[in-house]
Amino acid sequence: PLAPYTAGTTLQSTAAPRPAGQGYVRLGDGPAWERVTRADLAAPKDGRADRRTALAAFVQFTDLHIVDTQHPLRYEYVRGQTASAWRPQETLSVAGAVALVERVNALRGAPATGAPLSFVMTTGDNTDNNSRSELDWFLRTMSGGSITPNTGDPRHYEGVQDSGLKEYWHPDRAELRDADKELGFPAIPGFLEAATRQVRSPGLNLPWYSTVGNHDSLPGGCYASGDSWFHDFAVGGKKLMSLPEDRAAAFWKSVKKGLDPKGEQFRELMRTEKKRLRSITPDVTRAPFTPTEYVRAHLDPAYAGPGPVGHGYTQANVDEGTQYYAFRIADDVVGLSLDTTDPAGHYEGSLGTAQLDWLKDELAKAERDGAYVIVFSHHTSASMRNLRPDPDRPREARHGGDEVLDLLGRHTRVLAWINGHSHRNLITPHGTFWEITTASHIDHPQLARVVELVDNHDGTLSVFTTLIESAARHRTDLADLSQPGLASLYRELAFNAPGRKPDLGGESEDRNTELVLKKG
Repeated sequence: PLAPYTAGTTLQSTAAPRPAGQGYVRLGDGPAWERVTRADLAAPKDGRADRRTALAAFVQFTDLHIVDTQHPLRYEYVRGQTASAWRPQETLSVAGAVALVERVNALRGAPATGAPLSFVMTTGDNTDNNSRSELDWFLRTMSGGSITPNTGDPRHYEGVQDSGLKEYWHPDRAELRDADKELGFPAIPGFLEAATRQVRSPGLNLPWYSTVGNHDSLPGGCYASGDSWFHDFAVGGKKLMSLPEDRAAAFWKSVKKGLDPKGEQFRELMRTEKKRLRSITPDVTRAPFTPTEYVRAHLDPAYAGPGPVGHGYTQANVDEGTQYYAFRIADDVVGLSLDTTDPAGHYEGSLGTAQLDWLKDELAKAERDGAYVIVFSHHTSASMRNLRPDPDRPREARHGGDEVLDLLGRHTRVLAWINGHSHRNLITPHGTFWEITTASHIDHPQLARVVELVDNHDGTLSVFTTLIESAARHRTDLADLSQPGLASLYRELAFNAPGRKPDLGGESEDRNTELVLKKG
């Protein structure tokens, strides 16, 4: 029988630091996060739990950032400026993502109602470097298969963690007192060999859909695509691993402010720092993929998994050069997946006029049909401020988050806008609907979210959100370099990552919730 439950969710337990001293912190089983009822948009009515019926239930993944840590386009050398430039856990991103798939497969249904889960939606930044190797790893993680998270020389890891540079954690070299070991990070002999050996994913046992993010569309997550220089450098045999602090600061300032959308300063940096470039093994699988190649890969039968064919994308997307679509969530619920990346470059997003017009039409259609609407995108409303013209559509205007909020607010059948990008849990009321932003699975606290829609049969609806961690055990064993052991270590390293933001988990009202709203 359908019934609420907590097992396997953060309603039961969360990973938390064990009582310990200073330095590297070990994790163990921690307290649960309670469910909070939010009445910002409508007052909850007594007895609704006995009346309610489930309309839909699904899972959101976001910002998996499946990483090729040996990729030449990565800029680990600005680690001192931003913790997101390089993370000690990144080498284990595939093992961590597979453990998240395993968690979803083990769920008994939707936690608040017990209703069957119907699908998983990823809301972008599925890959990290717009690399074909990463795209293959992501698709196999979701649909099932064997993955070897390694590029270049299959016999020798060639990334920063075996560079001898003290600004990075070198797990295999106990004698090297790098910056992270000085903070208490352990030496783990055999770590890099284990991190790059074959991983097996069972694939999701639910249909899954895909929404595109800026790291999926743009080299480095911020440079306009289509430049042959980025292709040649990505597949080539040179990689920059270190940079003087003043140069690193100037470079990152330019990236952060969006001053180099075409990557001209990046190319100049590679030219002026030519003597610092290190030789690595070239690899054609590191080539950037185009938006069309991204869609075609989803349509490839090799990645069909549990379906649907194309995971939301269709041949029409290939023919029209688009990455947005509508799909049926349930009899009375429609999903709209947006492409919020600006092809002109920069990590912030926007919509082109053609897509905005399509969104208007789909909202009007749902209203005529009496269907509720859930909108999915990578970017949040607050991070859609990049209005640079699309190079392929120079006469088409771009539209920001405020304009999208205004449009959605004019349609009372819109219940929620679900997104990621910020790597932070945040739930924001917008008059008649909720914006639900979920933290990433690369940075601590490494979460996904179960979403349930219910009719309370009293003039209100509720959207339940329940956060889940991966299936990896909370307590690690540093001697366990098996696939499950690495997935557990992935979480613990993320917790200890120097410079991490401790508030990405959000407040209690941004985690496990019941979001009440008026029935439109």
